[in-house]
Amino acid sequence: MKKLKYVLLSVLFILPFFCFAGCQASEQNLNNYEIVITYDNQTQTAQAGMVVDYVNNSSNVLNFVMFHLYPNAFSESNDGMVCSTANEVKTYPNGKSFGGVEVLSVKVDGEEKDVQIVDEEQMLLQVDLNEELFPDERVKIQIDFALTLPNANHRFGYGDGAVNFGNFYPIACVYDDEKGFSTDSYSSNGDPFFSDCANYNVTVSYPDDYTIACSGDKVVTKNNGDLTSTTIVSNNIRDFAFVLSNQFSVLSKTTNGVEVKYFYYNDQNAEKSLNTACKAIEKFSDMFGGYPYNSFTIVETNFVHGGMEYPRLIMISDFLKSEDYDYVIVHETAHQWWYGLVGNDEFNEAWLDESLTEYSTVLFFEACPEYNLSYSQIVSGANNTYQFFLQIYKKINGSVETSMLRSLDEFDTEPEYVNNIYARGVLMFDALRSQVGEKKFLSALSTYFEKFKNKIATTADFISVFEDKCGRQMEGFFNSWLEGEVVFIEK
Repeated sequence: MKKLKYVLLSVLFILPFFCFAGCQASEQNLNNYEIVITYDNQTQTAQAGMVVDYVNNSSNVLNFVMFHLYPNAFSESNDGMVCSTANEVKTYPNGKSFGGVEVLSVKVDGEEKDVQIVDEEQMLLQVDLNEELFPDERVKIQIDFALTLPNANHRFGYGDGAVNFGNFYPIACVYDDEKGFSTDSYSSNGDPFFSDCANYNVTVSYPDDYTIACSGDKVVTKNNGDLTSTTIVSNNIRDFAFVLSNQFSVLSKTTNGVEVKYFYYNDQNAEKSLNTACKAIEKFSDMFGGYPYNSFTIVETNFVHGGMEYPRLIMISDFLKSEDYDYVIVHETAHQWWYGLVGNDEFNEAWLDESLTEYSTVLFFEACPEYNLSYSQIVSGANNTYQFFLQIYKKINGSVETSMLRSLDEFDTEPEYVNNIYARGVLMFDALRSQVGEKKFLSALSTYFEKFKNKIATTADFISVFEDKCGRQMEGFFNSWLEGEVVFIEK
């Protein structure tokens, strides 16, 4: 997710203190999600059913499966979980509004099960299995659920321009042989998500005057009275999202064999925005490795922050000023490589995709001088922003926490998260590139992408790749930045 461009950070982040297609499947067995959902624009609700063909990819025997219920972050009982106090008005322009998901029924291989919500925040569903699930075995889990969308400019919710269905369905928690299921909650900082790649077959029914933008290939569209039903297939993606609007205009262009589609309603420079996305696909494919899907979708929508990434689909906020538009498009497109293809635990290791994505954005503008945004300008701006952040925080709090490697809920404020993950992240990668040289730096990134695409990487994996490519120990360098020892950077 992109919050704001660096030139805006110094001012804005001090304010709170004073107020089955596309990519071929990998060798790993994947879960298969079949989802049928109907949206009602009169009540801002949706009824849905889902069958998950779940595979045990671990070395352990499983007796149950855990699912995240991310929409319940928007419930009244979890008020304050989805946005900072400073962003409340922007998130809820018409006043506080709540939503969520209700699990109606659960079946395992056709057998009815009790609905077990196992946490106080009602964001974790435990599904007990009929019998032990051994490694490589599969089980079919059926979940029927109902959604209530909040009137919120967020990943999940509706606004004046569009309806966002991000992180809307129960999604299987990632399982680790040693730690078990990953059940971290939600945070208003960053993107609190962590998921495995899976195959999706999704049918969405919606009013016939709406248009759908989605993270996949539309294979069938039918008219059923006042509703249109569209079936979307997308294989080997980390999660699935779609956006609906009755205001969309659409542009498309093909580059590198990828159809790039832009859904918008307010962008006065739509052709330029589309071309920027195309150029980003081209540049990042050259730098890191080819974009493996046959389509990519950009959506202008109501979103409190600058943008949000999903596999094969990115949301671009209609709040953005025109001068920030290209930057955010490039940033969110870079996330197709870092998070979308190379996965990571965004709750506990946010730097691994977000900092790398932000520096990849810097690399894009370095390679594309026609945008008149130079490498030195961005890095210098990041440094100035970060130093200003340090000075203000130290003056207010007496000290400042500068570590990058911590969970989202360990960042006390949004400015602390943004400055350490975005600005400090750029400075770390700038220092790394200077130390190892551009050739080894880019070679290590492409190796990292190739080795971990469609998988989940960790901080240790990233460091290991750089040590192998550079032929020396790198742990000391990374620890000094990630643990916060490096503070002042001369530029």
